[in-house]
Amino acid sequence: MVVVGADVHKRTHTFVAVDDVGRKLAEITVPTTTVGHQKAIRWARSAFGTGLTWGIEDCRQMSARLERDLLTADQHVVRVPAKLMAHARASARTRGKSDPIDALAVARAVLREPDLPVASHDEQSRELKLLTDRREDLVKIRTGMINRLRWRIHELEPGREPKPRSMDQANHRAALRAWLTGQPGTVAEFALDELTDIDRLTEQINQLAKRIGKATAAAAPTLLEIPGCGELTAAKIVGETAGIARFRSEAAYARHTGVAPIPVWSGSTNGRVRMTRTGNRQLNCALHRIAITQIRMPDNRGQIYYRKRLAAGDTKREALRCLKRRLARTVFNTLKTDHATTTGGELPAAA
Repeated sequence: MVVVGADVHKRTHTFVAVDDVGRKLAEITVPTTTVGHQKAIRWARSAFGTGLTWGIEDCRQMSARLERDLLTADQHVVRVPAKLMAHARASARTRGKSDPIDALAVARAVLREPDLPVASHDEQSRELKLLTDRREDLVKIRTGMINRLRWRIHELEPGREPKPRSMDQANHRAALRAWLTGQPGTVAEFALDELTDIDRLTEQINQLAKRIGKATAAAAPTLLEIPGCGELTAAKIVGETAGIARFRSEAAYARHTGVAPIPVWSGSTNGRVRMTRTGNRQLNCALHRIAITQIRMPDNRGQIYYRKRLAAGDTKREALRCLKRRLARTVFNTLKTDHATTTGGELPAAA
């Protein structure tokens, strides 16, 4: 067995091959182009044959093209979290940091952790991630503009400041525009310009939300049936999951989302656990939103379970953590169902 670890950067990728016990065999650095990736594949095949496993540090922006080229060439690819690579590098005898050292750590992490997520082509999740990321970027830009506009209005007349979270409503913006139109001076001029920009951004955000809703309904109709899971949250889950078929079990998915508890006991404290601070924080946030919504919904199964944990002696934080772990299992099984329904493929086998 030969594992090829990849340390990815904006302009170059460095690959290091290791054998089944982690001994370094060879290395190569290529440009971050399809030609460069094909060169790395030819190098690995000529030196080590066809039975290769490629480990890629999971940097979605920088590793996406490499991953697509490897999958197109029928290569077996697994994704290695950056933190796991850092742990493997810290435990090695080699000092310092370089591209070959990082690529070697990626390869050894693959050997050490045989259950890492397998990469696969998934255009639906990729599209939803692009859409949700774009919408969130526009929301951040609009928020900055709204904050600047509020200060300008405060300078013109403190009592006219718009109420929090009111600027996404067209009637409030129209009333503010009518008032600003009658105000003299440069401050009012710039405030009107910013209000125009806010109108434009709001229209773009709303259009993206409609596209996200349609794409989510097509990709994950069953996921939308979970209480507390709206279109934007479901789109975030599908986009960040990047293909449910790459997870071998619901426990592996829970660990990926950062809701699987980790042991923190020694001696007489046997059985103690705490929440983990690793995993995909975007997925963790999505599960958190669903959990909080369910807790507030009367006679909901999530609320009933949460109260049961509180009655058993858990703190509010511990009960919430248990509910999120339970939701991770529900989301995993729901995504499996949607995967089979929308693609017509077989359900991924459980461990």
